Amino acid sequence: MWITTFGLGAMRPAPGTWGSLPPVVAAGLLWAVGHGPDQSRWLFDGVQVAFLLAFSIACVVQGDRAEAHFGRKDPSNVVADETAGQSLSLMFLPAAALADPVRAASTLAIAFLAFRLLDIIKPWPARGLQRVPGGWGILIDDLIAGLYAALATQLIVRWLW
Repeated sequence: MWITTFGLGAMRPAPGTWGSLPPVVAAGLLWAVGHGPDQSRWLFDGVQVAFLLAFSIACVVQGDRAEAHFGRKDPSNVVADETAGQSLSLMFLPAAALADPVRAASTLAIAFLAFRLLDIIKPWPARGLQRVPGGWGILIDDLIAGLYAALATQLIVRWLW
């Protein structure tokens, strides 16, 4: 269940996009109830760290079984890797990035789009690391995309705001 991010991996089209949404939605909800990075830094980033750890562990622990079950390497139904990778792009955002509704929505959209784009194009060394067997092979390319997306998001929002 965790490996498919509670069934989001079965959503069509673009299951990876659906699997990327939970960290973004959580960040938006936290901001909406007054727990953005300027009010509750530890809670805001802690939720993203929880996504990262829980769904990374799911990939590593359940990856081999998922590949056997779905009959292919890195099956599209497995989206825990996208959930983990997306969380990286939302960590340690500057308070100004979510200072008002327009900035918050823009920042969350930038982080989401940056991760999806980088997950799809898989810049070096992500593409090559997909060959790692099992759960680590499922996960590692998305963590690299998440790190690149975090860098892009930080640069963009710090330049904009």
